[in-house]
Amino acid sequence: MKVISTEAVQAVHFDSEIARGVTGRVIIGQGDGANNFCMRRFDLAPGGHTPRHAHAWEHEIFFHAGEGEVYQAGAWVRVGPGDAVFVPRDEEHQIRNAGAMPLTFVCLVPAGAPEI
Repeated sequence: MKVISTEAVQAVHFDSEIARGVTGRVIIGQGDGANNFCMRRFDLAPGGHTPRHAHAWEHEIFFHAGEGEVYQAGAWVRVGPGDAVFVPRDEEHQIRNAGAMPLTFVCLVPAGAPEI
């Protein structure tokens, strides 16, 4: 069993036109013996966004703090604390911070997908 503060996990920062103001952390992954899923935490700075992309695996997202928007089928959908999103495989998607505070979310991906 692993019990850890998500703040204690080493952060990876992304800041480019493709991914602006993104901090990612692998909370539970292959290195922990997780053979089926990887749990990741992301924090988007105000004005930050993930890349618009699609991939061959589904994933699930839980929004913990802040206000954001998720790109879905050509439109932006508002999300906030307590909201969850299911992204089917091969669906184009993107997340952006729509507020003045950091947007924090947890994302689960299956084993074999990039951990970060």
